[in-house]
Amino acid sequence: MAAFFYSELVSKTSAAGRPRPRPQLTLNQPGFSTPSTAGFRLVTTQSMKRIFPQLLLLAVSLFSFQQTHAQESLPDLVKRVKPAVVAIATYDADGEPVMTGSGFFLRPGEVVTNLHVIRGAKRCEVKTLDGKGKVFPVAGTLAIDEEGDLALLSVEMPRERPRASEIAEALPDEGESIFVIGNPLKLEGSVTDGIVSAVREVPNVGKIIQITAPISHGNSGSPVFNLKGQVIGVVTVKVTNGQNINLAIGVARLAELRPGQLRSLSVIPVRDRNGDVAESSYRTGLESLWLGNYDSALGYFETAANRNPRRADAWVQVGYCKVKQGKNEDAIRAYQHALELRPESEEIHNKLGDAYYYAGRLSEAIASYARAANIRPSFADAHYNLAVAYFESGNERLALNEAKILRQLDGKLYQRLVSETRLEQ
Repeated sequence: MAAFFYSELVSKTSAAGRPRPRPQLTLNQPGFSTPSTAGFRLVTTQSMKRIFPQLLLLAVSLFSFQQTHAQESLPDLVKRVKPAVVAIATYDADGEPVMTGSGFFLRPGEVVTNLHVIRGAKRCEVKTLDGKGKVFPVAGTLAIDEEGDLALLSVEMPRERPRASEIAEALPDEGESIFVIGNPLKLEGSVTDGIVSAVREVPNVGKIIQITAPISHGNSGSPVFNLKGQVIGVVTVKVTNGQNINLAIGVARLAELRPGQLRSLSVIPVRDRNGDVAESSYRTGLESLWLGNYDSALGYFETAANRNPRRADAWVQVGYCKVKQGKNEDAIRAYQHALELRPESEEIHNKLGDAYYYAGRLSEAIASYARAANIRPSFADAHYNLAVAYFESGNERLALNEAKILRQLDGKLYQRLVSETRLEQ
C-alpha cells in the first residue's frame, strides 16, 4: 500500500505534462516563520514534549527486559534449576538398597523418574540437591507409564518451599546445547553438558532425544535442560554392546502422567520375561527401537504380532520398521492390518500415509493423511504431511490451506514446512 501510494505521488504531473517539483522545506530559510510554518514548529515542539517521556519510559523498559532475559551462564542456570532435581534411593522389604536414580519435581510434591528405577522396590526416598540436601519419603505412585518408562511419585514434604520445573513447549533442535543434572554412580548433583545429536520417533512412545552429555547408571530419571533452564527430556539409560547410548524421552510424554489414585510401590508389576511371550517380545523390541536398531526390533515385533495377531501396536511397530528398511509395500500391509483392529486411530492412518508416500503412491498418502486430520483436526503432524504431499503432487492451493492450519497449531513445524517447500502465508 505504501509503495503504491508513493508511485502515485511521484507520477503526478503538471498541466503541461512535466513533473511538478516537490517543495523543499529548509528550517533556516527566510520566510519560514510564516503563520502556517510557525504553527508547524509549535505543534512539533509540543508533540515532542508529550512524546519524550513515553519514549524514555519505553527505552528503559526495553533495556530492563534485555537485562532480565539475557542468556544466563551455565553456572547460574545450574544454581537456578538444581533445587528442583533430586537423587532417588530404593530399598527392598529388608531395608537393603536396591537401586539409585535421579528425578525432578514436576509440580510441588510430585517427582518424575524412570519406572525402572522404582520397579521392585518396597520403599523409596528422595534427597534434594540444594544446600546440604534433605531426605523425604515417597508415599507411593500417582501415575505410571510402562511404554514411556516413567513414574510420577508422591513425596511427603512440607509445602512451604514449593519446587517445580519449567517444561519446554517445543522439541529441541539437533545441535542445540543442553545440560543434565543427576546422580550418576551415587555422585549426587553431578552436572554434564553436551548437545542434542539426534531426535527420532518411536511409535506409541513419542520423540526420543539422543544427547552427547555423558550419563551413567544413576542418571536414569535425570532432567535434560535447554539453555533457558527448561526441561526438554527425561534421561533413560539404554545399553547396547556394553556401551551407553545417551537417550531421553521428550517431555511431551509427561502430559500423560496425570495424577491419579495414590498406590503403593509394591503394586508395580515386576516384569516376567518368561511369561507372556508376546508381551516380552514387544518390550524387547521397544528397547531395540529406542536404540535405533530397526532390524533387531523387527524380529521381536513380528514375534509379538504372530503370537498375538490382535495386538495392533505390534503391527504398527512392524510397519514402522519395514518403512525404515525401505520395504514400503510390506509396511502398508502391516499398517492395514493394524487399522482392521483400530479403524479410528489417527496415528495409524498417519503412519499408513507415510508408507504410501515413500512408496510413491501420493494420492493414497493424501487420503490417509486427510483421514488422520479428520479424526483429530488438531493433529499437527497430519496437516504437515498433507501440505507436503499436496505440494509434491503439484496442488499448491491445497498445500497452502494446510500450511495455514499448521501455522495455528505448531509454529515450529510450520517453519520447517516453509524451509522445505517455500510455502508461506
